[in-house]
Amino acid sequence: MQIPLKRVALKLGVSAVQRLPEIFTILRTIIDSQNRNGQFLFLGSASRDLIRQSSETLAGRIAYFELTPLLYSEIKKYEKPISLQSIWLRGGFPDSLLARTDKASRRWRDNFIRTFLERDIPQLGFRIPALTLRRVWQMCAHTQGQLLNSSQFGSALGVSHTTFRSYIDLLAETYMLRILPPYAANLKKRLIKSSKVYLRDTGILHSLLAIDTFDDLLGHPNFGASWETLAMETIIAAFPDWEPFFYRTAAGTELDLVLIRGHRKMAFEFKASTTPHVTKGFWNGLRDLDIEQAWIISPIDDGYPLRDNVRVCPLSELYKITPEEACPAPE
Repeated sequence: MQIPLKRVALKLGVSAVQRLPEIFTILRTIIDSQNRNGQFLFLGSASRDLIRQSSETLAGRIAYFELTPLLYSEIKKYEKPISLQSIWLRGGFPDSLLARTDKASRRWRDNFIRTFLERDIPQLGFRIPALTLRRVWQMCAHTQGQLLNSSQFGSALGVSHTTFRSYIDLLAETYMLRILPPYAANLKKRLIKSSKVYLRDTGILHSLLAIDTFDDLLGHPNFGASWETLAMETIIAAFPDWEPFFYRTAAGTELDLVLIRGHRKMAFEFKASTTPHVTKGFWNGLRDLDIEQAWIISPIDDGYPLRDNVRVCPLSELYKITPEEACPAPE
């Protein structure tokens, strides 16, 4: 029995598009015959690099949008107030965030992790044991925000560094990890060349670290790294057209996040303390990269200027400024 093309495509729209990547060839015929925008909306949990057929067959006919877990700005518009502590602890996945209790939230995230490893990854065509990939994920959680050393991690896992890196790339391409590259400025300095690795959702991070309550988080060694994740993902989503990097030299100069667009640069530092203090390395980084505007993001209620071009502020304040206001284009 021959199924009409429209019915096939519309049915696929309510499923994950990566399950039938061959459908893109069929869609091309439909799109060209209709000759209008916005005919189909597809959801999927894998990057375009894992669904190469889309870019090969629908070039010029397709647009990509990265849908993150709920952002801080979106959550603050919810009809029922949700505390920063809950957002931070539970992450941005709706069923986790809106669960009635922290225990129910943790249960949802545990089930999500198991389903992702045991069902979603195999459906993408990868035959990696779920236990192995979970160990990789947990290793990244325990080294949250640190430099990625594939040789050392691969040795601990009993695999080569290339195999370990392929696991990392898979988790990144399915939006579970963020690989933050170093900013390679043309400077006469010894720069760190390794990337940093982050879990992109704090709720998933806390589940893999067995952090059940906010009190558990307060006493955990990754408390600061967890705040860095929440703040970083919020900022990167708020400035989607800017490229994210970190900056570090062998001498200890470091900026947690540098956003680049053309010749414009913005810098961010993340401090989990309500009375943040930055080191000399932060000021050296601003001077090295000739950055005019920088922010120190902390869990505070009201922002205040630290210097003329540096401001300490809460996450909520970032949504009151536009990229043009934050870093005007040179005239």
